[in-house]
Amino acid sequence: MAGLLIVEHRAAWAGEFEALCQRLQAALGPLALRVDPIGSTAVPGLCAKDVLDVQVAVATLDGEAGALLSRRLQTAGFVHHTTATADHVPPGAKADPAAWRKLLFKNPPGQRRAHIHVRVLGAPNQRYALLCRDFLRAHPATAQAYGELKRRLAAALANVDDYPEVKDPAVDLVYLAAEAWATRSGWAGADGQAL
Repeated sequence: MAGLLIVEHRAAWAGEFEALCQRLQAALGPLALRVDPIGSTAVPGLCAKDVLDVQVAVATLDGEAGALLSRRLQTAGFVHHTTATADHVPPGAKADPAAWRKLLFKNPPGQRRAHIHVRVLGAPNQRYALLCRDFLRAHPATAQAYGELKRRLAAALANVDDYPEVKDPAVDLVYLAAEAWATRSGWAGADGQAL
């Protein structure tokens, strides 16, 4: 089995994010309340898998609105990853499964690898992704340590499919530190609005 490849940060990721965000906004129109680059590829200087992560915040995943956004993304060529229906719940967080729901879409094979996480605006998992990203952007030494952990995990895991499960507790450590930082700093989210 081929190993998991972690690469150095690439300046090109920012432009690739922008192109993908524009494509998502065109497909979803007003259903997309905000579109944000998230994950390691959104943190300057942080190594990552060469897969863009983008978060689309929407009003709801339920009913006709949820079905409409799914249809629009699939019409635009994104592939619905039906087995990913929720994020893991970090320690100390409200364990209500509905609060951690999401839809996951990917680019089709042959296109630039990307994961599109669709979450409800204001839900804890929507906030989690933005808070971790902004904390790592503001704390380069923490980002560097996190990057080293990812490199070592990628090299040591016998089954690369275990990578997300093993990495989640490390991201939770970042999240717990980020919560304390958010309180101290008055963090209000990427667009200046409290989340």
